[in-house]
Amino acid sequence: MNPLVESALNEQVQKEASSSQFYLAMASWAESNGLNGTAKFMYQHSDEERFHMLKLIHFINERGGKAIIPPVAQAPKEFKNLENVFELLLAHEISVTDSINNLVDICLQQKDYSTHNFVQWYVSEQLEEEALARTVLDKLRLIDGDKGGMYMFDRDLENASIGGAGQSTQQQ
Repeated sequence: MNPLVESALNEQVQKEASSSQFYLAMASWAESNGLNGTAKFMYQHSDEERFHMLKLIHFINERGGKAIIPPVAQAPKEFKNLENVFELLLAHEISVTDSINNLVDICLQQKDYSTHNFVQWYVSEQLEEEALARTVLDKLRLIDGDKGGMYMFDRDLENASIGGAGQSTQQQ
């Protein structure tokens, strides 16, 4: 495996691990604040991010590289409110998209077309992740702090399936 590509893939492993922890922190905060639907949504998202990490680890190892299991920085413990949670979620997903795009660029520069092909799954996944975050944030802003609306929003998240490429691929 090309050393530059391997290094970039291992950096992405770290980002996916951090993402999983970030969503886990959001889930715990939501659960402790009586937002069980949001908590369920975030727990599922945390699992999906861990799946993304594992997919990268397997790919690196199968291609003859060495996947590095990274330490993870402390995730936030508190959030201002639910809108803040989803604003941070969107900002985070945008940063992950930037990282994936950088990985694609490295693959193309190094003419590693097999890895480029593999990474396209992540490109598609990020489109879905950002769209979902924007949609949820838009709905929260429509509610504008209305308690009845917040109750229904949280209930809707509890009954929602995050779907997406990660979940359907997990089951294969």
